[in-house]
Amino acid sequence: MSRHWEEIQKKLESIKGKQLFRETKTYQGIDFCSNDYMGLASNKSMLEYYHSIKDLYPFGSTASRLVRGNYDSMDQFESKFANFVEGEAALLVSNGFVANFGLLDSIAAPDCYVFTDRLNHASILDGIRISGAKKKYYNHLDLQHLKSLLEKANAEDSSQKCKRIVVTESLFSMDGDSPDFSKLMELKKEYGFVLVVDEAHALGVYGKEGKGILFRDVSIEDIRSIDYRVYTLGKSFGLEGGIIVTKQMGRDHLVNVMRPFIFSTAPLPIISQLAIFALDLLRSMDSERKTLQVLAEELKKSLCSFGFAITNTASHIIPLLLGSETEAMYYAKRLQEMGLDVRAIRPPTVPSARLRISLNAKLSIHEINRLVSSLVQIREESIALNS
Repeated sequence: MSRHWEEIQKKLESIKGKQLFRETKTYQGIDFCSNDYMGLASNKSMLEYYHSIKDLYPFGSTASRLVRGNYDSMDQFESKFANFVEGEAALLVSNGFVANFGLLDSIAAPDCYVFTDRLNHASILDGIRISGAKKKYYNHLDLQHLKSLLEKANAEDSSQKCKRIVVTESLFSMDGDSPDFSKLMELKKEYGFVLVVDEAHALGVYGKEGKGILFRDVSIEDIRSIDYRVYTLGKSFGLEGGIIVTKQMGRDHLVNVMRPFIFSTAPLPIISQLAIFALDLLRSMDSERKTLQVLAEELKKSLCSFGFAITNTASHIIPLLLGSETEAMYYAKRLQEMGLDVRAIRPPTVPSARLRISLNAKLSIHEINRLVSSLVQIREESIALNS
């Protein structure tokens, strides 16, 4: 065996020894883990619409959007979506990771500061890293800490030659919590930084017509002042793709410099046409949004009443905190054996092992109660095994 494969073998053995080994698994059982929050991935109307248009589009886009991969439906969706979220322009890319990664790499540079919440998604952190910018972590949701870092940057660079960028998610996918956007917008007015907000996990679920948490928490004027907003089709839309909303000038800039956009094959042509249809569906799903919030509150209340530890979540994403990677894997395995698809999330994805329970609007109170009773049963089994 060559030295390279010996190194790989040792690394895998180390990962397995720490209970951090991962492998692909086909889903089974009731969905408590996907990001299909509004159930559109298997929505009957979506499926019927897909069958009505599937013969109008080729299997693939065949090239990047700047060569032969652009379709009218992509331009139409961008225009419709930008108008929906009060933006000047939007850019559709292959997925949310590409959106964050390519955006940060395109607007940041070694001569600027980027202030990032410590728990921001890997796509954000990787985009900052490859840009070469001066990365400044602030403690999770701690805007007072962010302010102190901005003050320190002003002291280091009093002439403000270095651009300041602040980036945050609106709903953190592994903790289920959100920033205080009113306070964040005050900081933006005071310090004049470029602001990037990722609304991936909030789109479709919160705000008027599912426009996102920003539309729930701050004014339209404040929303329009945000320099870049990132959304995804891979969650509440039930599709795949990423969307960057910005000024028209910002879109033009990204089209000309964003390498993952320029050098990637365009999304499947049918996706953008389905996205146009899905957007109209999402806007009309107020009752489903209300159902989802009722389910989330019921689950949180039940888990706490049975003594389970959860994060400070205020959303439909409910992480159940466990003592170790081994315990998280045991709970996930037993739940899947019981027909409940819940997955264990472990470091380095998160600081501590947990079950990420992700609710969707297709679930029922009966299924929520079944999940809780199953968790109680597994806990009793675990206690018996270890006694």
